[in-house]
Amino acid sequence: MSDYHYKFEVRWSDIDANKHLANSAYVEYCAQTRMAFMNTHKMGLKELSRWGIGPVILHERYSFFKEIYADQTVYVSLEISGMSEDASIYQFIHKFYLPDGTHMATSEATGVWIDMMLRKSTTPPDEILEVMQEFSSEHVKTLTRDDLKNLPFKPENVEAFHKRGTFTWRKKEE
Repeated sequence: MSDYHYKFEVRWSDIDANKHLANSAYVEYCAQTRMAFMNTHKMGLKELSRWGIGPVILHERYSFFKEIYADQTVYVSLEISGMSEDASIYQFIHKFYLPDGTHMATSEATGVWIDMMLRKSTTPPDEILEVMQEFSSEHVKTLTRDDLKNLPFKPENVEAFHKRGTFTWRKKEE
């Protein structure tokens, strides 16, 4: 397993009304870490365009241990914690650390590679598979389509807003 970290200087605009790192900043830091990782390993936008694929996050969750404040330096790690055999499904673990090694938060993001023309999941090229294997954790989980079906939330359609004439939520009758 290889180790990848991306460094952030926490900006004023990353802070919320409670004077700590905003939830939206955690999401942005994880996304930036993934894109920096991909750029570093020849999987950046240029290569993705050439291959006609893109990464899509389907589910992301967080655990927060300590507050992160403005003007602190934070390192966000990246590790592949799960992957399907063909690497079409993946799972990243991101850990947030202060420079002294204090573990501040952890994020888990599950996603798929999609064919940008067909807008359907696809298998990435071997170059991506090799990098993902290199950065896989010791205990990488083999993911399947069932893992996607078992994500905690399912779509629940409602009656169209323009047909309601009210702001009362009503589930659409099947």
